[in-house]
Amino acid sequence: MLRSRWIAGPAAERPGPLVAALTDFRMSRALDFPGIARRGLSLSRLWPTLPGAVGMWLWTDLADRRVGSLSVWSSEDDLRGFVRLRQHVEIMREYRHRGTLRSRTWQIDTVDRAALWAALAPSSVRADR
Repeated sequence: MLRSRWIAGPAAERPGPLVAALTDFRMSRALDFPGIARRGLSLSRLWPTLPGAVGMWLWTDLADRRVGSLSVWSSEDDLRGFVRLRQHVEIMREYRHRGTLRSRTWQIDTVDRAALWAALAPSSVRADR
């Protein structure tokens, strides 16, 4: 499994409670990976300007055709604002039928990167409804 460096957001120093969000997209075809990776990296460039963004990683497990993000937000409202962001909506519309999306959100008190990364275990995500 590969992951990006931790990318701090404008709310990087905000004290808890905070909201952690894990997304896990399993591609149906490995051929979709280049487009998904390109779009995800493009979206990550917005991270330092997103309201309420604390920090995040992008990650990939090519052997299992999985990609995703692990992010921390100041609040549920900030996370929802990102989900509604035009660029995010476009990516989801383009790729949602090319695999299976699983996600999980939970509240944390502090940014403990080791504990967050441990949340990436396959049993820690659930199928989206």
